Amino acid sequence: MRAALLGLGLLIAVGTTGCQIDVGGQTLPSPYYMSDDVQYFPPGPEFKLAREAAAMKEYAQEAALRR
Repeated sequence: MRAALLGLGLLIAVGTTGCQIDVGGQTLPSPYYMSDDVQYFPPGPEFKLAREAAAMKEYAQEAALRR
């Protein structure tokens, strides 16, 4: 009786957890991977302030011409 309850509790615990498992060298996803909210960030420029840097460079060149 005790072993049956322990086995049932273990089965419930394993069935309700949604973590990755490792079986035979393969990492398998959680059973809820199809309903997960996937966040995708598209690649962008490495330097985020390209327009500001171009404006500062233009301003510096104009200031050098005025001297």
